[in-house]
Amino acid sequence: MKYNFDEIIDRKGTNALNTDGFRDYIFHAPKTMQFPYADEEFVRMWVADMEFATPDVVINAMKDRLDKRIFGYTKIFDDVYYNTFSNWAKNLYDWSFKQEDLFSSTGIIPALYELVEYICHPNDRVMITTPSYAFFKYACQHNDIELVTTDLINKDNYYTMDFDDIEHKIKTENVKLFIFCNPHNPTGRVWSKEELRRFGQICLDNEVMIISDEIHCDLLRTGQKHIPLAKLFPDSDQIITCMAPTKTFNLAGLAFSNIIIPNEDVKEVWNERHLTFENPLNLVAAQAAYDKGKDWLIELKLYLDNNFKFTKEYLDQQLPKANFQISEATYLAWLDVNDYLPGIDDLPLFFANNAGVLLEGGDMFVANSSGFIRLNLACQKSVLEEGLKRIVSAIVKYNN
Repeated sequence: MKYNFDEIIDRKGTNALNTDGFRDYIFHAPKTMQFPYADEEFVRMWVADMEFATPDVVINAMKDRLDKRIFGYTKIFDDVYYNTFSNWAKNLYDWSFKQEDLFSSTGIIPALYELVEYICHPNDRVMITTPSYAFFKYACQHNDIELVTTDLINKDNYYTMDFDDIEHKIKTENVKLFIFCNPHNPTGRVWSKEELRRFGQICLDNEVMIISDEIHCDLLRTGQKHIPLAKLFPDSDQIITCMAPTKTFNLAGLAFSNIIIPNEDVKEVWNERHLTFENPLNLVAAQAAYDKGKDWLIELKLYLDNNFKFTKEYLDQQLPKANFQISEATYLAWLDVNDYLPGIDDLPLFFANNAGVLLEGGDMFVANSSGFIRLNLACQKSVLEEGLKRIVSAIVKYNN
């Protein structure tokens, strides 16, 4: 490989959430919380950023921008960024969108908080599938909008949508907005064209607007293909698409995302209320990633494929009752440990204390997720192997 994904990078002293913020984020505890392991002894498999270096093409673009030496108020005035990102979407997904529909945000989460406010009125409800990325729920709570959930159907740790339940609840519970995840986090499903068509048609037939969070769309296993939901309904203005270079190129801290809004009413409110200035470094980083980062992404996905394959083989041998399935997308493994740890309510605390591994438990994913853990596999093979070894050892010891 041209790129060295086995390189261990020291993140200490960078104020990284991954290394310094886990007590508050995972355990809602102060900095004084103590563990049997020192902080540097933990294997970190939790928050969804990668342990790999950001591509050189991105770093070099930021260095070039630093050489300009002035970082004044910045907005996207030219066509370069639109042309770069739209070419990416066309080449990878055969999907096009209008330049006037493309907006930026400091992240998809902040955009969700805004869009729920802009779209929903009092007594409207928002629907999500569960398990779910928790910030979908938080965006509704922040805006005092009631949440409606529909459980995904889990068969041998492979998830599908319950279309009858979705349609029934949309028709009976005043659902006006659906926050959708495509590909799905945390299960890693890449929804098929047939699934997307049926889901989208149910929403559109019942005048339900959709926000489609597609932040993981670039991170697919070999042989998988992402289909933007909006691509299947080109005549509709009811689907807002959210994509970003942040997960793909390990740029989460730069806080930049693409929000594609075809609806004129929502667009008008967005333009009135949204802060439109850009961070100049974020902009050039995103542009360079989409313009020159494809080769790096190809190798990254191969490395992730191998990490998932190793994890599958290791868990099938060591924890056969976990019934682990390789995620179709994301770099996140969704693991059912119900058969091994039925008496453990706080799984992250159990593994922190007994394995020295930081991970996220199913209780962080709203509902329909009890007894699951989510593991970040975007790490060096040596780190992954040590983390899995510790997880298995803790489970075996508990069961003995």
